[in-house]
Amino acid sequence: MVLLVLVGLVACAPVSEAPEVRDVPPGEVSRRIVQGTDAPDDVGTVALVARRTRCGGESPLLLCSGVLIAPDVVLTAAHCLDLFGAEGAHEVFFGTVLSPTPEVSGRFIRVSRATLHPSYVPSTHAYDAALLRLAAPVDVAPVPLPGVGVSMSVGTPVRAVGYGDTKDANAPSGRRRQGALQVTSVEPAAFRAGPAPGMSCVGDSGGPVLAGDGVLIGLTVSGDVACRAEAVNVRVDALLEDFIRPFLASAPPATEPTLQPEALCREACERDAECPSGLTCVVTDGAPGRCLLPALREGSFGATCTEDAMCGAGGRCARLESEGDDACRCFTPCTPLPPDPEPEAPDEASGGGCSSAPGLVIFGVLALAGVKQRR
Repeated sequence: MVLLVLVGLVACAPVSEAPEVRDVPPGEVSRRIVQGTDAPDDVGTVALVARRTRCGGESPLLLCSGVLIAPDVVLTAAHCLDLFGAEGAHEVFFGTVLSPTPEVSGRFIRVSRATLHPSYVPSTHAYDAALLRLAAPVDVAPVPLPGVGVSMSVGTPVRAVGYGDTKDANAPSGRRRQGALQVTSVEPAAFRAGPAPGMSCVGDSGGPVLAGDGVLIGLTVSGDVACRAEAVNVRVDALLEDFIRPFLASAPPATEPTLQPEALCREACERDAECPSGLTCVVTDGAPGRCLLPALREGSFGATCTEDAMCGAGGRCARLESEGDDACRCFTPCTPLPPDPEPEAPDEASGGGCSSAPGLVIFGVLALAGVKQRR
């Protein structure tokens, strides 16, 4: 149920210089490659996932694909951040196989900052691009950027790479694949491509579209629901001067957390920068700010662990960092959960039928949308 909700909220739509509005069918979501092959050499293509909070037994939630353009910068589609927001908790995955179980040699890196293109229009998806600053640089070769006004014409062969759907039950999404396409039309800020015979599909949004020499010329954004006829792509050269280059030229903000993971229940925060490991400083009903990990209550992080059983009865082994020997720590809520209430006899007036559970619904919405005030 949760997976259906999450996937359904991350939608695609066409992009153009003079955006045209189009209704997006329910089945059209963030765009594995159809009629493609494995792409083991495209190490600069990454998967964008929701930040993991558990250690062991948690299958990553694929949101989109992306492309490394600097040791600590990933370019992806802006709509890929719609679900959790630009300030939401995200990670990127470097590796060939993400799901159902990430390959041992793969690596997750936390996203420390996300910036949407200033001209991005959610309703039309114009300039559908976002830049992600990673919490640490990686020793992976970035994909080369194009020059301004790169030559592109109808018939040009291109190659799309991503982790999305294949429309093949025997080849599920979550594996990095590539497919050959051919440019069918060119606009100042976008271009469209048809199958040759590959085609981008659900989960490939934000992934690279490459020229024959390996230069990054586009980002996958949208296409037809069946993933058979057309792919819509943002032109990367149209993003260079006002978006990509200024971001690459800026230094990452210096952050020095002042709060320790073990002390988060007794020490309040005033801003995110004070929180360790990229946690978020939030307040509820005027209470002191607390550093939180997504989907967890206020709490502190203690001894290192590898599974819940190491954290005592009812304990939870939570993922505080994306990687490292002390990435997983035993989580202790600041306030113990109240005991389950005694069941009540059904109200005769209600006919003894099923009733809604608004508390659970509200909790789920809060967990997904992050409605607490962010500092």
